[in-house]
Amino acid sequence: MITLVDEITDRKGRQARGWLFFDAECGFCTRTARWLTPILARRGLAVAPLQDARVAALLGMTRRELLKELRFLSSDGASFGGARAVLAVARQIWWGRPVVWLAALPGMMRVLDAGYKRVAARRGCTEEQCEIP
Repeated sequence: MITLVDEITDRKGRQARGWLFFDAECGFCTRTARWLTPILARRGLAVAPLQDARVAALLGMTRRELLKELRFLSSDGASFGGARAVLAVARQIWWGRPVVWLAALPGMMRVLDAGYKRVAARRGCTEEQCEIP
């Protein structure tokens, strides 16, 4: 049985405060994860690909479910996906706080969810493959 204590550790054996899981088959996602990794590491958070077999077991999700959206798992076991995962990460970074404040406004979570879904639906696109209106 995989437990949070077993899996939520960094490479030095310290327990991470949370994990951001991204789609490693998506160039945009991978570039963003590489950029965020040192920023999150300074805050005790780790980054890993959704494709790691341990992630599916850890979150109790199928591969298909996992790859629908970005995931964030906190050390207390709270799991967030999509725009809510983005907000969970934004809460950890001082310059991300305006996004958190924006999300608190009436109706803005729907807007953020729609924006996230629009980007996620096109994350594998290149200019030649997808038409973006």
